[in-house]
Amino acid sequence: MKIVILDGYTENPGDLSWDALGAFGELTIYDRTSRTDTDEIIAHIGDAEIVITNKTPISKAVIDACPAMRYIAVLATGYNVVDVAYAREKGIPVSNVPSYGTAAVGQFTIALLLEICHHVAHHSETVFAGKWASCPDFCYWDYPLMELDGKTMGIIGFGRIGQATGRIARALGMEVLATGSRPTEEGRSIARYTDLDTLLSSSDVIALHCPLFPETAGMINRDTIARMKDGVILLNTARGGLIVEQDLADALNSGKVAAAGVDSVSSEPIRSDNPLLQAKNCIITPHIAWGSRESRQRIMDCTAENLRAFLSGSPINTVN
Repeated sequence: MKIVILDGYTENPGDLSWDALGAFGELTIYDRTSRTDTDEIIAHIGDAEIVITNKTPISKAVIDACPAMRYIAVLATGYNVVDVAYAREKGIPVSNVPSYGTAAVGQFTIALLLEICHHVAHHSETVFAGKWASCPDFCYWDYPLMELDGKTMGIIGFGRIGQATGRIARALGMEVLATGSRPTEEGRSIARYTDLDTLLSSSDVIALHCPLFPETAGMINRDTIARMKDGVILLNTARGGLIVEQDLADALNSGKVAAAGVDSVSSEPIRSDNPLLQAKNCIITPHIAWGSRESRQRIMDCTAENLRAFLSGSPINTVN
């Protein structure tokens, strides 16, 4: 059996092993495959029966050009890179990894918030640049420092990751509000469920943890920002398309939004003309909230289990 991994580098830049997948057949690993050159995608797949992708698109044209393809595994939770409907028509199961980065993304969301509150990296850099050594006082700070105890965090999207973020926020002394399509008892033990308008108007910090669907695309925009508190902090470790980036940049520059921390943007890698690059008080990280070694190992383990289940005739974690 021939197995191909189209874009393995971000999942495994060298600190993990592909052996669990290689045990199933002849394994070919490409660090990267063009996301725009269909001919290259088709060439890299060739006559492979098992195709494993992270962000390389598997379109109808690719599926038609690769008739040996029997199964597609996505090294992620999101599977919008695959034409799952057409794969279903062709009898090709598509599996994803439904839960792997809960702890890592929740932790990273709070890391963005704490950096906004204390500017730890900046102040460390000033010390190494000699500012403290030449300071007439025993201490200094270049930005206002913020305490989170007693403040309110609103979380939009209260699944596993949203709840992980909420637990940490609660540990910091914050009240937590949440919106989610399916309120649960576990969620109620962490947060008070409320409608979106109440969350927007009541929260000192708003964290996005919802999927990107047509109905959520651009949900953070000029109108919803206007309904937020003056000086709100916005965090996004979900998908960049949830935000109208020019509207957020305008709100940051006007001070309506005090600060933002985003780990994803609308087009990745980020374009040089993204308005957030010129906005005030905006932290941008390169889509790394998911990328702890532990999370990536869980992706590897789950993908191997997905493939094992497919070969046994009982596919799991299928999305089509």
